[in-house]
Amino acid sequence: MILNLQNIYKDYQQDKLVVPVLKDVSLQVEEGEYVAIMGPSGSGKTTLMNIVGCLDRPTSGTYELAGENVLGLKDKELSAARLNRIGFVFQSFQLMPRESALDNVSLPLSYAGIKKKERRERAMKALERVGLGDRATFKPTQLSGGQKQRVAIARAMVNNPKILLADEPTGALDSKSGKQIMELFAKLNEEGVTIVMITHDINIAKQAKRTLHIIDGEISENGREENEA
Repeated sequence: MILNLQNIYKDYQQDKLVVPVLKDVSLQVEEGEYVAIMGPSGSGKTTLMNIVGCLDRPTSGTYELAGENVLGLKDKELSAARLNRIGFVFQSFQLMPRESALDNVSLPLSYAGIKKKERRERAMKALERVGLGDRATFKPTQLSGGQKQRVAIARAMVNNPKILLADEPTGALDSKSGKQIMELFAKLNEEGVTIVMITHDINIAKQAKRTLHIIDGEISENGREENEA
């Protein structure tokens, strides 16, 4: 099992008021799954994704990533877990505007201490994997929205993470580019990549093999898609 969250609570303190955001959330994801988490704004889905991505800690509960107790890790160990086990794809791409596509993709490898020659080789392979080998020298301003997201996906995958976390990955794209990104996700999942995706769009969620709903900090299973008419 890649993800195993049990009885997760997350509260925030506002002055003297305790605001509950996640309430007794349990989530299990097996290796190779493709899961969508749907919920309206303010439902707690981004908070849940931040906890899964080791960007935040829950108030209480347990979380195992690939069998390791994440909540027992120190900050430096959490950073290593994020770098080596998790790939992030954001709605806003979060690319460095002055760097080429190749340099953007190779960034996580530089953090991992990989030598320059190997960084460039692996980044090039990642770009080719998403169909952008011919755009390696292009800067983000020279790329379309869909191409920027492909660069971001290549960057997320360059370290061969255990899991890909995508937060509204088509939210900033037109429908054609969004469809291409979802086709790429399906291809990556067929290759064995585990994907957990946040979305508010039911048509995007249907591309996943399993859908969960989060409302007011509570999560419910919607079952697996069964070739519904």
